[in-house]
Amino acid sequence: MARTLFTFSLILLAALSRLLPHLPNFTPIAALALFGGVYLDKKHTFIVPLAALFISDYFLGFYNDMIWVYASFAAIGLIGLWLRNHHGVATTIGATLFGSILFFIVTNFGVWISSHGMYPQTFSGLIECYIAAIPFFRNSLLGDFAYVTAMFGLYELAKKFVPSLSIQTH
Repeated sequence: MARTLFTFSLILLAALSRLLPHLPNFTPIAALALFGGVYLDKKHTFIVPLAALFISDYFLGFYNDMIWVYASFAAIGLIGLWLRNHHGVATTIGATLFGSILFFIVTNFGVWISSHGMYPQTFSGLIECYIAAIPFFRNSLLGDFAYVTAMFGLYELAKKFVPSLSIQTH
C-alpha cells in the first residue's frame, strides 16, 4: 500500500508541475512514462502517465497533433518496461536519452505530416521541421533528465527509509 501511494503521489506531483510556468517542452511526462514502466504495476504502466498527460492537457488545452505526443509517451512507457529489468545509472541515462530522441523524432514527424503548408511535404521539408525544433529538443532533454533524476532519485532514497517501497508487485 505504501509503495502504491508513494508512487502515485510522485506521479501526481510531476503531473501538477506541468501546470506551473516552465520553459517550452521542459515537462515531466517522459519521466512519468519511464518511471511508470519501472515502478508501477504493468497494468498501470501506460494508463497512469497518459492519464496525467490527458488531465493536464484538459487544463492547458487540447491541440491538433495530440496523437503523436501520446503515442511517443506510450513508446517511452515501453522503454520503462525494459528498464524495469535493467536497473542502473547508465541504463537509466541511456533510456532517458533514447526516450527524448524518440519523442523528438515522432512528434516532429507529426508536426511535419500535418503542418498544413507550414513545411513542404518533401524530405527537405521534414529536415527543415526537425531543424526548427532543435531549441525545443534542448528543453525536452533538460526537462527529461531533471525529472528522471528527481523522480527516480526520490524513489530510491525513500526506499532506504520505507522498506515496503522495495517490495516488487509487478
